[in-house]
Amino acid sequence: MKTASINELKKELASVPPAQLAALCLRLAKYKKENKELLTYLLFDADDEQGYINAVKTEVDNGFEEMTGSNLHNAKKRLRKILRLVNKHIRYMGSKPAEAELLIYFCERLVDSGLLRHKSTVLHNLYAAQLKKIVKVIVGLHEDLQHDFRRQVKPLLETLKTF
Repeated sequence: MKTASINELKKELASVPPAQLAALCLRLAKYKKENKELLTYLLFDADDEQGYINAVKTEVDNGFEEMTGSNLHNAKKRLRKILRLVNKHIRYMGSKPAEAELLIYFCERLVDSGLLRHKSTVLHNLYAAQLKKIVKVIVGLHEDLQHDFRRQVKPLLETLKTF
């Protein structure tokens, strides 16, 4: 069975009555947790982006707090889990400044955790990949935002050079 393209779906949804559209959305949300989370974001949190960013930062903080005292292997697994969570929320928001802000916050927390002092190639590669992603996102932003974010990223890049 062939899946319809986004354009085809868009045209078809434009012709659906509002009550039936609501029923389709609810049915879609019923079967997958990610769909439900995205719908929740769009309906309740999309108008307060900064509040949502702060909530995601709180989740990141909680993830790092749960990681304290664990061995390096478990810390790596926990970091990947935190990063998946951050990337999921970035996809929901679809905002480049929010993406830069959340990734910078993740990297700052990683540096503060002291995990980068270990001689772990995996951790250093994860950190370097996130910094590369941040720089790529920053390049596409407005000049004023670029300046602000570059100022935040500069110490993170210097940290990368010291390890």
